[in-house]
Amino acid sequence: MRSLSEIETAVKRASRAVGYSWGNSEEVGKSIRQLELFGFQGIKNLNKYYEDKSTKKFEDLNLISEINETLSDAYCPIILGISFLDQIKSVENFKIIKFKKIAYPVIFFSFLSRASEIIGKKILVVLDKYEFLLNFNTNISTNSLKKKFPSKAKIVKIFFLDNKDNFTNYDWKNLYKLSENTFVEESDSLKEGAAGAGLNDND
Repeated sequence: MRSLSEIETAVKRASRAVGYSWGNSEEVGKSIRQLELFGFQGIKNLNKYYEDKSTKKFEDLNLISEINETLSDAYCPIILGISFLDQIKSVENFKIIKFKKIAYPVIFFSFLSRASEIIGKKILVVLDKYEFLLNFNTNISTNSLKKKFPSKAKIVKIFFLDNKDNFTNYDWKNLYKLSENTFVEESDSLKEGAAGAGLNDND
């Protein structure tokens, strides 16, 4: 089994070989490493994308707006992902971001996962009929882990989720009340011991 560092290094070098700058190649290496860690086919999709890149026209989207639509075959998932990371502090203010036609969207997801960690919010991604919940770059929850990812996403919608507890205030109070049973009341002997602590001469 290949190590994650080996994967990251090979991806970085391969990305540089197909024309990306060393800086962008490093970002791709980090992202594909995360995909493989989470159980997604990062290397397989990246290989296919690099094969298609030599014959198809993919657009580089540098400035992200609420609605993004390309006239070319699809958006490049790498430049789109890097742009998303660079602009995350501003685009998180959008209620929803829509993209039409993204090539090999699973590659783009890896950048979104890292963006989730940067802003400290979960990101919900709806790709056609599938949903993905990106959790602070620690994991990706989805209903399509074993499904074959498309080579092109028709429509991708991105939602930034507000941080909320998964439990009610009633549940929390019950749990906290139970936890109070571990609290120990200070006895007189404990108070005396604490007051004199460190004052004894042991010489």
